[in-house]
Amino acid sequence: MPELNPMTDLVTFGETMALFAARRTGPLRFARDFDLGLGGAESNVAIGVARLGRTACWAGRVGADDFGDLIRSALAGEGVDVRAVPDLEAPTGLMIKGRRTADHIDVRYYRAGSAGSRIRPEDLDPDLIRGARVLHVTAITPALSESARATVRHAVEVARSAGVQVSLDVNYRKALWSPAEAGAWLREVIGQVDMLFATEEEARLLLPDTFPAPPHDGPREDAEGAVPEGPVAVAEALAALGPRHVLVKLGSRGAVELSDGVAYRAPAYQVTEVDPVGAGDAFAAGWLADWLEGAEPEHRLRTACAAGAFAVTSQGDWESLPRRADLALLDRTTDGVSR
Repeated sequence: MPELNPMTDLVTFGETMALFAARRTGPLRFARDFDLGLGGAESNVAIGVARLGRTACWAGRVGADDFGDLIRSALAGEGVDVRAVPDLEAPTGLMIKGRRTADHIDVRYYRAGSAGSRIRPEDLDPDLIRGARVLHVTAITPALSESARATVRHAVEVARSAGVQVSLDVNYRKALWSPAEAGAWLREVIGQVDMLFATEEEARLLLPDTFPAPPHDGPREDAEGAVPEGPVAVAEALAALGPRHVLVKLGSRGAVELSDGVAYRAPAYQVTEVDPVGAGDAFAAGWLADWLEGAEPEHRLRTACAAGAFAVTSQGDWESLPRRADLALLDRTTDGVSR
């Protein structure tokens, strides 16, 4: 296994699963053909950061099986430094993705007792974290098991003690834990986070009393191009809990960034959506890659929105993530043919 560079831009860890995607639309029980791939929020971010020219490392547990081999080889092929611990007692988790209708993706997870859920603090090399510029975690991993939760806590503590920036994507999964459980954990860790990614709905996990329900009349703008008051208020409330940078993802309405008390907005790119899964991971990867580049807030927010747009344009959680040269494609006004 290759040694980690003395300074790695981003280190992340979590569960990556084998992904079976049905090729036909309709109930999964009638599916006969599947595409085999892989997916995981943290590894998606690592791939996205690597494609945009920064160094990234992913750590985790995988089964001693063909799916674990697939995960290791695919991530390494994308230029990600892979630190996968083989688990001889548990299999690689599975994700099954179907398309119930043309407009509805059905994702099911088979991860209870999986290798990835058995990650523990000693699986992570503390020097790996100390040598990074950013540690990126999600609220998926602590929901998997007590040992996974302890691993996140340990990693954040190591990062903080070494002066490494901590990035957190809420990435709430209701199948893994309740809003109350997720909110309690998030409130415990939020004070140690430098960069926070969340949707407006996910913000309510942290601030249920402040934002108990979405506005009935939806978002509004005071003037053309102005930053919507609702998302900015959400970002300000989240920033008051500790993070220096707060990113509020608004889907088709773009995104809002609040950094050092200043709000910025970027609209969403208009693309044909094929598969929305992984868009949030792509957004985080785009923003983090540009932050690592030292880009200005307006630029990194646009890159984040562009990465999220690319992610939804084809099947798969990460396959359409852009490289730097791809980003300009969304700004072209030609007939869409490159010659």
